[in-house]
Amino acid sequence: MAESKFSIIFSDLTDPRVDMTKRHKLLDIIGLTITAVLCGADNWVEVQEFGEIREDWLRTFLELPNGIPSHDTLGRVFSMIDGAEFESSFVEWV
Repeated sequence: MAESKFSIIFSDLTDPRVDMTKRHKLLDIIGLTITAVLCGADNWVEVQEFGEIREDWLRTFLELPNGIPSHDTLGRVFSMIDGAEFESSFVEWV
């Protein structure tokens, strides 16, 4: 399968996590979060719930090898991502 524009653009985003502690792919976390927010999620608990309810559909375009990340994981990862770098990737994607 060819890489999507989303995965090409966001794959350049620096992943600030330690390799040995990564359970979820950064692209999955970003894809889940953007999709959930576009559908009305307002916080990390709602993003997690959105993912759990729509996991089968999300798996049609995300890998999710370890399922849906917890709300704590989502918040922690996004708190470490460089905001300017994320914004640049997001603007390029949209």
